[in-house]
Amino acid sequence: MHSKTCRHGASRETLPLWNKGPGGFCCRFFPGYDGWMPLLLPDAALDACHRFLDLLDLWNRTHALTALPREARFEELVQDSWFLVPHLAALPAGSRVVDFGSGMGIPAVVLAIARPDLEIIALDKSRKKMAFVRQVALELKLVALHPVPARAEDLPALEASLGVAKAVGSPRLLASWWARHGRSGAPLLALKSQTWAEEPGPDASWTLTPHPYRLPTRGDRVLLEIRQQTSP
Repeated sequence: MHSKTCRHGASRETLPLWNKGPGGFCCRFFPGYDGWMPLLLPDAALDACHRFLDLLDLWNRTHALTALPREARFEELVQDSWFLVPHLAALPAGSRVVDFGSGMGIPAVVLAIARPDLEIIALDKSRKKMAFVRQVALELKLVALHPVPARAEDLPALEASLGVAKAVGSPRLLASWWARHGRSGAPLLALKSQTWAEEPGPDASWTLTPHPYRLPTRGDRVLLEIRQQTSP
């Protein structure tokens, strides 16, 4: 009989796919292109991510924040967002990151957990969803996570050092937002499906660089780097 939880406390309800890594089945390992690879979530971050999912489940019962099944949320929300974390390494403390179309705080909450020294702005027009993110920030003590209920086109320039987005907007739309809110030469990183190239793209002053990756059960994805060319 298998244990109902892995060594980090992830349950079958939260994470039905248990991945066999070093030391047995564990939520911190997933199948990559070259075999089993570590997700590399520190224990404290993993605990905070599970607390976020618990809050999402609680709010979702009355506020209908997401139609994503509970058993898919760790992989689709936490694991997918964590692929952005290595791209934060070069940002100094205090840098501003904007999550466009953040919804219930993805990937903003995961990034705030991973890098509490950064200013993370969760931007979404839904006041209901931003109220949830505000509650998450309070309960998880994410003091640098700031939910902003507004449209990107209605705000003054945010001068962000990095932009992120998950499953929202075409590359053309994301580029228009980033032209307004990003620092010169800074990238926007969008978590997209493999069909991203079929979406409307920006003009020739922008470069689009795809970085493919794979989720355990939800298939191949692309981290799309969107960057405006700067004059020499």
